[in-house]
Amino acid sequence: MKNKFLIRILSLSALVNIGCSDLSEQIIDESLDAQTDNVAISVMAAAYGPLPDAFTHTKNYGLQLVSSDQAILPPRGSGNDWYDGGKYIELHQHTPTTTNVVVKDTWSAFTLMISRTVTAIERLQPMAATDPEAAKALAEMRGLRAYYNMLMLDYWGIVFKKDASAQNSIILRRAEAVTYVESEFLAVVNQVDNTKGPGRISQASINGFLAQLYLNAGVYRNPYGTASFSATDMDKVIEYTNKVINSGLFILSPEYFSIFDDNNHSNKELIFAIDQRSNLTTSHNRLAYWSLSGSQYPLAAFPKANGTDGPALTKYFYNTWVQAYGSTDPAQADARFYKENLVIPQNLQNLTGITPANDSDHYFLVNGATYQINRGIQRGIQWGLRNPANGQPFKMENGQYKIYPMIEQRNGFTTYVNHTIDIDLENPNNKDYSDGYRVAKYQFSSTSDTGRNKGQADIVLLRLADIYLMRAEAQLRKGNNGAALADVNFVRASRTARPLVTPPALTSINLDLLYRERGFELYWEYSRRTDMIRFGHFEDTYASKTNADVRKRLFPIPQSAIDGASSAPGYLVQNEGY
Repeated sequence: MKNKFLIRILSLSALVNIGCSDLSEQIIDESLDAQTDNVAISVMAAAYGPLPDAFTHTKNYGLQLVSSDQAILPPRGSGNDWYDGGKYIELHQHTPTTTNVVVKDTWSAFTLMISRTVTAIERLQPMAATDPEAAKALAEMRGLRAYYNMLMLDYWGIVFKKDASAQNSIILRRAEAVTYVESEFLAVVNQVDNTKGPGRISQASINGFLAQLYLNAGVYRNPYGTASFSATDMDKVIEYTNKVINSGLFILSPEYFSIFDDNNHSNKELIFAIDQRSNLTTSHNRLAYWSLSGSQYPLAAFPKANGTDGPALTKYFYNTWVQAYGSTDPAQADARFYKENLVIPQNLQNLTGITPANDSDHYFLVNGATYQINRGIQRGIQWGLRNPANGQPFKMENGQYKIYPMIEQRNGFTTYVNHTIDIDLENPNNKDYSDGYRVAKYQFSSTSDTGRNKGQADIVLLRLADIYLMRAEAQLRKGNNGAALADVNFVRASRTARPLVTPPALTSINLDLLYRERGFELYWEYSRRTDMIRFGHFEDTYASKTNADVRKRLFPIPQSAIDGASSAPGYLVQNEGY
């Protein structure tokens, strides 16, 4: 059934003004430098503008991460830190209400993104008939609108069909929604090019989005049932992933963590990303430091830039690494698990009998300009710069910085920061600030003077490894195990920068192994919840989560949105189970 709902639209004059004057609203790409006088550029800028804010930890990042089996965020300390009204607990336990703030704010951000593309399309259509560049811009905006709608379909099971600000949106669900998003991508895929960089919609990104759409189409058409993966859909996945791979424009990165470095905008694995380069944006995001200990200071130059003791890795997900590598520590087996930047001297590794009260000689020296914290999954006692209680500069010796075992500053500087695996929502003894293994996937921004801003690395939304793994999954669901295994092993074998930890080739493949492999390759990005639903694991019991209601696969439509549409009863219908 088709329903109508009016998405709020900013006035056209305000939209143009924002696009021309606010750096955070510029399309982040070298090709746009010194072109703010171009009307098409200004119009597109406003459509891209909301992306950085929409993918922050309090919106889409938190929504995706904490609702999956990879992350858990309990209240810490006295129970108030990160409690935030229980919004993250609800997400993790699959009990969000229609007033959950993370859900509501993500919905608002996504509907704003769609409304901006509608306005951009409306503005560009008259110019497109006579201006080839405007025609390309129009195609780009239709592709961006389709991507935004695909996110809405994935999270809430609906899309908004709207072509002009004066129209009411038509709400589509299930098969109708899939068909509409597909038709929009197909209408423009051959009209955009691949010359604008990962911060812009390109032919390659649309081909990748089409592959994602076909891979998940069985879920989108029947969100509460058992997904079917038709040969037709899987053939389409293979077709569109082939287009990306065969373009020759992208390369798997030899160093896994460089995909998430400060300067990753030029990384050839990125296909679509949110441009976060510090010279163009002052975006507030916590992807690099949200999980880090509050006693972790990743930059020698800035003694106020620290972590926040946010979400930790769940024991459930960590054990998938242990199961994969058995008696071998995954840090010694897989380049994606960990990158050791701080090598602790052998004579300092034994901390028996060492405490914060008597460790004044238990340190080594590093050059502040090259100092980097360890990346990946952080376990056990952490080493790093030591920030005195009064926030004074870090301790130094002969122009170099002293690296100590880090002291937990939030409990009176009496214990070390010792990340243990046990952490849950029920046990009050598992809510200390140090509890839980942490994840440092994105590099901490080299200009983050406070630890609360200047996300410098591009936020990765689509990359080549995912393209190979999607093709592998489609091949596997069609019964072509050999082709699937070849793609999975090609990705594993590509991480050669540290050859001793290049993941070894798998000898066989099945859906369980492929699901596990997607977890290893894409952990703490934006795909786990979607993967869990597609592979039939979203209703599993894990890490303080027992709810098996299939209706929680979709988030609730915020009550505020339904109330806003109350003048048109029945236009915006709540998802089942809420």
